[in-house]
Amino acid sequence: MFLLDEEGNQDESLESKTLSAEDQVKDHSTGTRVVAGQIFLESGKSDSQSENEENFHSQEEEKENSLEELNSLEMSNLLNKDLEEAEIQSPVLTAIGGTADGEPCHFPFLFMEKEYAECTADGREDGRLWCATTYDYKKDQKWGFCESEEQSNKRRQMQEAEDVYQIGMKILNESSKKAQKKVAYQYLLKAADMNHTKAMEKVSYALLFGDYLKQNIQSSKELFEKLTEEGSPKGQMALGFLYASGLGVNSSQAKALVYYTFGALGGNLIAHMILGYRYWAGIGVLQSCESALTHYRLVANHVASDISLTGGTVVQRIRLADEVENPGMASGMLEEDLIQYYQFLAEKGDVQAQVGLGQLHLHGGRGVEQNHQRAFEYFNQAANAGNSHAMAFLGKMYSEGSDVVPQSNETALQYFKKAADMGNPVGQSGLGMAYLYGRGVPVNYELALKYFQKAAEQGWVDGQLQLGSMYYNGIGVKKDYKQALKYFNLASQGGHILAFYNLAQMHATGTGVMRSCHTAVELFKNVCERGRWSERLMTAYNSYKDGDSNSAVVQYLLLAEQGYEVAQSNAAFILDQKEASIVGENETYPRALLHWNRAASQGYTVARIKLGDYHFYGFGTDVDYETAFIHYRLASEQQHSAQAMFNLGYMHEKGLGIKQDIHLAKRFYDMAAEASPDAQVPVFLALCKLGVIYSLQYIREINIREVFSHIDMDQLLGPEWDLYLMTIIALLLGTIIAYRQRQHQAIPRAAGLRPAVPQQEPPPEHQPPQ
Repeated sequence: MFLLDEEGNQDESLESKTLSAEDQVKDHSTGTRVVAGQIFLESGKSDSQSENEENFHSQEEEKENSLEELNSLEMSNLLNKDLEEAEIQSPVLTAIGGTADGEPCHFPFLFMEKEYAECTADGREDGRLWCATTYDYKKDQKWGFCESEEQSNKRRQMQEAEDVYQIGMKILNESSKKAQKKVAYQYLLKAADMNHTKAMEKVSYALLFGDYLKQNIQSSKELFEKLTEEGSPKGQMALGFLYASGLGVNSSQAKALVYYTFGALGGNLIAHMILGYRYWAGIGVLQSCESALTHYRLVANHVASDISLTGGTVVQRIRLADEVENPGMASGMLEEDLIQYYQFLAEKGDVQAQVGLGQLHLHGGRGVEQNHQRAFEYFNQAANAGNSHAMAFLGKMYSEGSDVVPQSNETALQYFKKAADMGNPVGQSGLGMAYLYGRGVPVNYELALKYFQKAAEQGWVDGQLQLGSMYYNGIGVKKDYKQALKYFNLASQGGHILAFYNLAQMHATGTGVMRSCHTAVELFKNVCERGRWSERLMTAYNSYKDGDSNSAVVQYLLLAEQGYEVAQSNAAFILDQKEASIVGENETYPRALLHWNRAASQGYTVARIKLGDYHFYGFGTDVDYETAFIHYRLASEQQHSAQAMFNLGYMHEKGLGIKQDIHLAKRFYDMAAEASPDAQVPVFLALCKLGVIYSLQYIREINIREVFSHIDMDQLLGPEWDLYLMTIIALLLGTIIAYRQRQHQAIPRAAGLRPAVPQQEPPPEHQPPQ
């Protein structure tokens, strides 16, 4: 199980890494290499430069040889010189107080028969650091403090805060129970009150999202401001989010952009991701594909480097609007009863259930937490029953290693061989990896290629990915970018994150394909959205299901800023339903409109229809039938939405935002019925109504008297048509009289059959006539 920090990252995750200025400005456009299926960018290379590279390498080798010719004495002299310069440059500590005030500390010094190379608190109950100013303290008794009393108190306070923080983090990491996590956050809260930066970061996000602490936007804002003053990139990014979303502050996109930029310069990956999306969509900045590419590629490099052999966790994308519209539709989540049923089958020895549960626990997702221990147990049971898939996954777990399964190339190789001998593509791919990187066997590119080809032929994505990497680098085969592109495309169709990453690199650099910034950005964006922070999607969904809409909407809003379309539509949905009390009633529709617009721009049909509805009814904006018509038409043409077609038919029928045209209205109604079976009943009713309107309109347009004047009854019904008419009238009159008489005769008999109700019902002769 991965512990998420406030931003949805795994603790000690990539996001917490600070990027150097060199990493942020490095030009990645020239050349690449592939390691473990990942293309990483290097100094510029091309086939045309190979001869120059060989000359360059030979020159480098000559330089290395000349360096080796230096004798050991010369090298030692150089090293001694460097050490002397380093000593000269290092600051000299001066003793404060004691018996040698103002004298320089002597390092090392001898105290209690032990040498100290730095200041120490040994021998003092108050914990204050001191040093000797001569080598032998016992002999000379010359000493002084290394810090003032104020500095000492501050250091001790920070050490105490660090100790409290570590206790809190230990409880947080080791426990999965909610009550224990709440206890952990009390320790973190205490450390934050003592100005511990990391504790303040964790507490501020917990207050923002309502994670194990009561949600308090104002308190989180104050902590973010304090962190920003101290230069915390996490604090800067979060403060930018508050200004972007208008939570606890007046919304200001300009301030948001400033704080996001500072956060990104400080190395915060989420800030980079937000800026990438803003430059891609042109939100608050001029649209710039190249700027978006720079930010997204930087984040994608870190996400790709974090992908293990067993793969990352599954990103669960659940749309709240779809769940409400189609309650029976599968959301991808497994019901608790269904999980228990599979567990029952697994316990009874059902091999398929064991393998399925093993994979679920290995990767997490679909409502099942990641648990390597449970995964290992299920795979073991299935492998003992002779299942090749389970053997292959055990090989993966041993190859990767974890807290539960110790890393062992030999054991992994045994499982891979057993699975591969049974024709299992996962085992073949694992065996290919072993030969490619020499894990437990000598490196053998020919065998690696052979096993990857076998796995790829069976459609296994890892085999396709590695085969693409070998063609890309020319390892064991002739370098062939077209073949590499083919296999990366196949692996991407299976959803492999590294395949998306490699394709993005090829499109970004124009390697084997025409350079396309737009395609590269979309692919890098896909990779970035598979980072650890994507687990916040499930946290937000669970908060919403638990009835905490305020916590859910804040989490979705942050993910929406990062460019997650599903988060944008879910945030808009919660605001649309007016379920979030932290947003003012007058602001809900305008904010919902903003996020429906962003989701629609990323191709979500329901969001596009919602935009039409908002402009049609005037929710969060003025009533504008023409704009509504445009949105409905886009949804109809681009996504073939039956709802949009029906709405267009209605607008044509009524002449709203467009000239009234009953013929076009009928056409759109018919198209809606063809597009979706669910639309057939409302379309039938609409067409019936349209038929009546059309008939009335036709009658209104013609002259009735003129029509009857042209009708010749003698010619139509014959010369004695009046006699026929009189006969028909007489028959109708007789029928009516007979019916009335029968009705009068039935009244007394009916009254006589009634039960007697004294003083309630008048006698039959006094009843009013029927």
